[in-house]
Amino acid sequence: MKSILFVLVMVGLLLACDSKPKMIVAETGTTETQEATADESASKLHKVVVEEILNTSKYTYLNVSEDGQMTWIAIPKKDVEKGGTYYYRGGLKKTNFKSIEHDRVFETLYLVSDVSKEPGMTGMQGGGSPHGNVNESPSLEQTTKLEPPPGGITIAELFANKQKYDGQTVRIKGKCVKLNNMIMSRNWIHLQDGSLKDNKTDLTVTTTENVPLGAVVSFEGKITLNKDFGAGYKYEILMEEATLIQ
Repeated sequence: MKSILFVLVMVGLLLACDSKPKMIVAETGTTETQEATADESASKLHKVVVEEILNTSKYTYLNVSEDGQMTWIAIPKKDVEKGGTYYYRGGLKKTNFKSIEHDRVFETLYLVSDVSKEPGMTGMQGGGSPHGNVNESPSLEQTTKLEPPPGGITIAELFANKQKYDGQTVRIKGKCVKLNNMIMSRNWIHLQDGSLKDNKTDLTVTTTENVPLGAVVSFEGKITLNKDFGAGYKYEILMEEATLIQ
């Protein structure tokens, strides 16, 4: 009897491990033939020393050391001090990543939203406004229209039929145009898919997944209407508890 119970437990654990979403696509100004994968230690706080800096028109590539290990990361263009100590969380792993401006292929590189000299600035902990300290894409151009994921809908369809989808779990594909990590123990991601007429309206998604600015992602989550967090922060429509899907 004990041996049968052990086998059932092991099968359950294996199925749980296989159910984790793993794929995410990131848009950059470089040529890249492979999809990115979420870092297994996406919530880990990294403390690194910058050993080498390569700037491009949009990005800053950093060769950093952490506990004796060298790693290349890329962040939106920013002034960074060589030899300085910085902190960051998460990152999307890319392999055979080619930088056109430097005509260089990085065997392994992580796309990171930002780095900071203060560990507390890598993501506010606990309370705070979901609108404060938002990282925002500098591009004001309309997001290229994206097709919804299999079984999914566009943001325009969601907004036009809010009552229909209230309380329902839906799938949405979009580009991350704004984000704020770890506010009220979740990340706040703003998505656009090009289906709306303007480039100022987006869908706010709350999730524990880590996504960098500019990434094109597919989320599955529950739609909630008129969500009020207090202090004047109210959302007419919100996707909550979202998870990445392939």
